[in-house]
Amino acid sequence: MTSQPVAANSWITDLFASIDRRDAEGFSGFLTEDARFSFGNQPPVEGRAAVRDAVGAFFDSIAGLEHRVERVWEYGESVVCHGEVSYQRLDGGRVTLPFADIFYMQDNLISDYRIYMDVTPLFADAG
Repeated sequence: MTSQPVAANSWITDLFASIDRRDAEGFSGFLTEDARFSFGNQPPVEGRAAVRDAVGAFFDSIAGLEHRVERVWEYGESVVCHGEVSYQRLDGGRVTLPFADIFYMQDNLISDYRIYMDVTPLFADAG
């Protein structure tokens, strides 16, 4: 298993840049046609187009986001990363949460994308 700083993984940088732009179409370009996508405790979504649509709907529920990936590990056809993501809520509030992602790779594309985090604070009443 190798651990590398994010700068050594340009595709990770490009992936998260597409997410932070809220570019669902660009994001879907990192996925296999039959990709599986799991976000927290939400039911998995299958297929590139379905993932694109689900991610696009999520992007519509927030005003913005910005990831800070701290570390990346590669092991065979799997990649793991962790960091923090700051969300801008539609009400103007800001929430920063930790995340861990696992990517199962196939032909340099993500075939199974798993996000481990609790997004409950993002949608909680601002107070």
